[in-house]
Amino acid sequence: MQTVVKKWFRDKDYGFLDNGGGPDIMVRKADLIKCQFLKVGVNVEFECHSDKRGLMAKKVKLANKNKQQGNQVVKANPFGVMT
Repeated sequence: MQTVVKKWFRDKDYGFLDNGGGPDIMVRKADLIKCQFLKVGVNVEFECHSDKRGLMAKKVKLANKNKQQGNQVVKANPFGVMT
């Protein structure tokens, strides 16, 4: 799945992802791949799992935002995410 980071509590090492009209999806720092925290508004890809607390994001990583310019692929800068 893909969505946008809605909230991130850096001091608590967790946050929430937007889920359209449904309940927010919780994400923990331990489930982030190649980054230490997320910033609000960043697009991410993840697997969504359900547990007793609600929806949980697993294997969370930055969404691929590469752009094609002619024959070259230009990698997007993951602004707002520390790697």
